[in-house]
Amino acid sequence: MSIQTVGIIGAGTMGNGIAQACAVSGIPVVMVDISEAAVAKGIATVSGSLDRLVKKEKITEAAKAQALALIRGSTSYDDLKSTQLVIEAATENQDLKVKILKQLDALLAPEVIIASNTSSISITQLAAATQRADRFIGMHFFNPVPMMALVEIIRGLQTSDATHSAVHALATALGKTPITVKNAPGFVVNRILVPMINEALFVLSEGLATAEDIDAGMKLGCNQPIGPLALADMIGLDVCLAVMEVYLKEFGDSKYRPCPLLKEMVAAGRLGRKTGQGVYTY
Repeated sequence: MSIQTVGIIGAGTMGNGIAQACAVSGIPVVMVDISEAAVAKGIATVSGSLDRLVKKEKITEAAKAQALALIRGSTSYDDLKSTQLVIEAATENQDLKVKILKQLDALLAPEVIIASNTSSISITQLAAATQRADRFIGMHFFNPVPMMALVEIIRGLQTSDATHSAVHALATALGKTPITVKNAPGFVVNRILVPMINEALFVLSEGLATAEDIDAGMKLGCNQPIGPLALADMIGLDVCLAVMEVYLKEFGDSKYRPCPLLKEMVAAGRLGRKTGQGVYTY
């Protein structure tokens, strides 16, 4: 099965980024959100992003117009009936996602594939909320979607080979590099990344080096484009803490214990860039 049209639930950062990636690749998109304002904001974000690409001479004005013409905004799930794959990119909240998935499952034709862009919730568990667990899969894009080359494709216990093949082919058609992952907390990238950030906070709290020197060490010694502490501020320290707590609970292994300094900073409301202060001050 070749996927020709894509539906997206959510016009926020991830949803509009996925819509842009599809449209630029010539794939028509239906992007649904709860209000006209949210949909309009999502399309405006894509338009602004494409403007920057025109300015950098990465694409032409004609290509921008062509891409925007392929994105249809809507507040009605009924408009998703024409699609072959629907990607759920709603807020990272399990109850909300399950509610959306049940609605989609009841509405869409049986052969339509449903994917979730979750970064932490069990694909096997989400699939079980539908009557099409074999046609359910994880498609974890990275932020900012138009720039980041990776897509983690997560197979739930019930995901069929045909579903995996179709979604893998779509990710490749979008110009992304897909990696296939089994279902487990944090999948691959965040499973490695967030404990590394947590360890950097332990190093900071033990006074082994300053935040600046820790970040410089990882950038220059491991060729990372941004240091782990600056990255923690970008992700949000509250998000890092929540992820570590999920790992500790799910794996039951003390190596995933959150750094006390991380807990302390979150308790103080120092969550990183979004609050103006985290490890660093902004």
